[in-house]
Amino acid sequence: MLEEDPVVKANIVEEGRLGDGPAFFRVGAGRPLVYLPGLTTHHRPPRGMDRVFQVGQLRPFSRHREVWWVQRREGLAPGTTMTDIARDYARALSDRFSGPVDVVGSSTGGTAALQLAADYPEAVRRLVLLSAACRLGPLGLSAERRLAELLRNGDTRQANAEMMSMLAANEPTQWALAKLGWLVGPARRGEDLSDMLITIDAENAFDLTGELPAITTRTLIVGGGRDRYYGEEVFRDTASRLPNARLLYYPDKGHVATQSNRKTISEVFRFLDEP
Repeated sequence: MLEEDPVVKANIVEEGRLGDGPAFFRVGAGRPLVYLPGLTTHHRPPRGMDRVFQVGQLRPFSRHREVWWVQRREGLAPGTTMTDIARDYARALSDRFSGPVDVVGSSTGGTAALQLAADYPEAVRRLVLLSAACRLGPLGLSAERRLAELLRNGDTRQANAEMMSMLAANEPTQWALAKLGWLVGPARRGEDLSDMLITIDAENAFDLTGELPAITTRTLIVGGGRDRYYGEEVFRDTASRLPNARLLYYPDKGHVATQSNRKTISEVFRFLDEP
């Protein structure tokens, strides 16, 4: 079975739930680093190819740190906001860690991480936002609303196609990813997507623009000029309004390529390890 992949099992040191809250797994060794993942179809512990993918995302970070992958709580109530999600994270982290920890948030996970730093600054030592900012850009906002509409109507093919195409930086890649998403879309039919939809609604309503000057946590923002969810203006606006932020900007990269870049990983560790 894919979840019994020996490489995956060898990398995971511990897994379970933080108290009665979110699922987690831990890889690597060293000083703790909490990783909040992007949008997922459910909030259960990852299995199969999803598990392989999530562990793979952490591998560059786990070479130097003990990385804690922490999912959002399962069974979110309708109307849940990013404030509620940040509260869940704050409770979970306080149960496991005795003081502030470094937090890396990817995409939707970055949205939650920024809200966490705003509401619970004592929980976050340093913050890294990978392809995330204080709000969605106009294209990202309309795309997520369209995604939620398609999923609620049961059109998983088109939903998956549109979600995948948003990850690309140029038109040929958008077309290819849309085709791939359309092909695998039926696999989601019948799956309980309620947590995904509630998280999308929370992210659509999220806008911390006015609160940024009060967030003093040292922050590294990693963004691409061809990120269709955010775009240059949103990344630069977020960085300029945060008192202790810097921006690592890639003009020609999209939503995913900024995160997997070797320079990104080295810059993240340089930022986290600065005195």
